[in-house]
Amino acid sequence: MTRPRTRSLFQTLYARLALGLFLLLVIVGGLFTVLSLYSVREYSAAVNQALNRDLASHLVSDRNLVIDGRINHSELERLFDLYMSINPSIEIYLLDQEGRILSYSADPAKIKRKQVSLEPVHRLLENPDAYPLPGDDPRSHDRRKVFSVTPVPNAENPTGYLYVVLRGEEYDFAESMVHSERLLQMGGGALAISLFVGLMAGLVFFRLLTRRLSRLTAQVEAFEAGAQDGTSTGSAGGAGVPGDDVDYLTTRFDQMATRIAGQLELLKDKDHQRRQLVAQVSHDLRTPLASIQGYLETLGMKQQELNPDERRRFLNVALAETLRLSKLVDELFELAALDARERQPFMEPFMPAELLHDVVQKHRPKAEQVGVVLSITTARPAMVLADIAMTERVLDNLIGNAVDHSPEGAEVKLSVTVDNKGVEICVLDAGEGISPQDIDHVFDPFYQAPGAIRSGHAGLGLAIARRMAELQQGRVSVESQPGAGAAFRFWLPLVDATAKESTAL
Repeated sequence: MTRPRTRSLFQTLYARLALGLFLLLVIVGGLFTVLSLYSVREYSAAVNQALNRDLASHLVSDRNLVIDGRINHSELERLFDLYMSINPSIEIYLLDQEGRILSYSADPAKIKRKQVSLEPVHRLLENPDAYPLPGDDPRSHDRRKVFSVTPVPNAENPTGYLYVVLRGEEYDFAESMVHSERLLQMGGGALAISLFVGLMAGLVFFRLLTRRLSRLTAQVEAFEAGAQDGTSTGSAGGAGVPGDDVDYLTTRFDQMATRIAGQLELLKDKDHQRRQLVAQVSHDLRTPLASIQGYLETLGMKQQELNPDERRRFLNVALAETLRLSKLVDELFELAALDARERQPFMEPFMPAELLHDVVQKHRPKAEQVGVVLSITTARPAMVLADIAMTERVLDNLIGNAVDHSPEGAEVKLSVTVDNKGVEICVLDAGEGISPQDIDHVFDPFYQAPGAIRSGHAGLGLAIARRMAELQQGRVSVESQPGAGAAFRFWLPLVDATAKESTAL
């Protein structure tokens, strides 16, 4: 018997689900962290721009940057120096009407742009609440930052703009230092706690889910082991009413296991019947062959000693055994063809009562020879749809079996009854009957009742009769009590009933 293959922990569904959940949580956690940082930066920029949207205009008015409608450049230089030292997070630039940078307070090597786009400047002046609205950063070729702006010397007749970057280079440097530390402390801790809680909850849930799958796997392996060593565990113990997919799978396996167990039992029974059939065939073939061999050997060795009558008797016995052997082989081939459905019935309407009379007339000489009377009782005429040759063969076997089991002077009663679905022919013999333990085996191949008076057959007649009846959509059954004879009933469907059934199908 093959033992179930041992699996490592990482080959189990539970481990793979746990690993998948862990990777999913890490990916989701990472995406959440990135999105959170981006959202925080956008929110911080929006708040910063909202709080400082009038910073540029306050600088112009508070520091007297415009005198008599002109820009006070000396005061502008002092403004650059003062605010860059007081609030290093901001950067102040003076722009002309084209966005070119006219003045600034910074190392010229740090200025990457000579001109900034005025499109965000005009948008912010038209809609001061449109934040966060980033503009070009003169200290970068591609970076954009929130800003505050005001036209100078005034909004009615501007010659340029005071452009204040609210989150300058110093702010970025300080923010990067703080973010690196705080991100590891707060973000890392929150992410670790979230991952741990989510992973633990997922592991518990997956454990509850895969526990039933593990039980089902154990049941499948137990069933497989039972099937391999010739036994069957039968039911898998599944739920009667399926709930989720696991319950449904368990229920389906339970049904499959029950069906396979039944099929295994059927195969065992078929195998037993096959072995028994082979043994019985061997015995029934050996008996006539041994008899033929014995008589022919005797005839050959004592040919000169035997008179003509004795030689003729030996030859007749050998011929009779040869005919018996030939009949047995023919019946074996016929039974095999019926089991394999190689022979199909030719269905046609006819009256079974008339056929019964013909078959009885054929068997009457043999019955009279052994002192058995054949009597017939028929009902109203009725037509059946069946194979005439097969029906005749069934009647031959049933009547011949009844004659063989009836003692001398007994009567074999044959009757025909008709109902709304079919015609039933009953063959009642006057034999010793069939015991309850034998009645289920009457139609088995090579079965011979112990009360047979004239056992000149091989026990295949009733098996062939049942196969032929079933091929015609009919049936053969038996009723018997010990000491009261046996009644074999052969039923065939009426023509109208068969037509109605075919129409319904």
